[in-house]
Amino acid sequence: MNTTIKKGLIGFMTLFIIKTSSLHTQELHSRWDELTESEWPKALKASNQTCILPIGILEKHGPHVPIGSDLIKVREWSARATKREYAVVFPDFFYGQINEARHQPGTFSLPAKVVWDMLEATCDEIGRNGFKKIVIINGHGGNPEMIRYFMQTRLEKQRNYALYFFEPPSDSNYVKNLAALHKSDRANDQHAGERETSELLVLRPDLVKMDSATNQSGANQRRLNIPNVYTAIRWYANFPNHYAGEGAAATRKLGEFLTEHTVSTFAAAIKNIKADTKTLELQNEFFNRVKAE
Repeated sequence: MNTTIKKGLIGFMTLFIIKTSSLHTQELHSRWDELTESEWPKALKASNQTCILPIGILEKHGPHVPIGSDLIKVREWSARATKREYAVVFPDFFYGQINEARHQPGTFSLPAKVVWDMLEATCDEIGRNGFKKIVIINGHGGNPEMIRYFMQTRLEKQRNYALYFFEPPSDSNYVKNLAALHKSDRANDQHAGERETSELLVLRPDLVKMDSATNQSGANQRRLNIPNVYTAIRWYANFPNHYAGEGAAATRKLGEFLTEHTVSTFAAAIKNIKADTKTLELQNEFFNRVKAE
């Protein structure tokens, strides 16, 4: 065979193998519920036993964005991030802390013990299915305190997995770009306001009703002010409409910036977590010392 032709065939076959391998990886779904049993070992290997647990909530988001906005955000962030860095994504988990919105239609608020037991059982079951690393990404402002406390209680007894909680960073470059794009009062932009509405304009524009954004007030009512004191009714006192900010100020440009920031930093975090060997090692060392006492 002619040497030139032979080299050409070898190059073609190499390219074919690379493309076929890449296509195979792309065809491996990231969502837990879309994988087949025969794909499970491949998914465990490709993810380095890393599973994402997207936590949101069902609650009113002003008069103009969907009740499931928090779920939509974590679902979309996870889907987009795992296209850049593969991990398995557990189906949307919408059991969290949302007592402050029980007066609003569509709110799904379970008793605290049920929420706690569901989260614990879910993590344990994810671990039983072969995952050593569970990464929580949260879309609801009322969940972080609960999530952090839950994570600390995982040190009550030894488990064969480690929990990680991802939160997008707010570095100086991010803050500068956000300020340039943001229009409304940033201090009051907390729930269904400019930022969150902008994100939904990118993630699910078909569900956003911008003409309804001014139907209710998202202003801080300041009906309770006790300096340096926290009360459970604080949020309701300030925002009885369960709307904090100006959704009408939202733009797709701001939404694209916020979405890219979250997705890119989340993909980077997934990559670092997949490579991490220290967390579980230190966790096991801790429990060995506990047992020795």
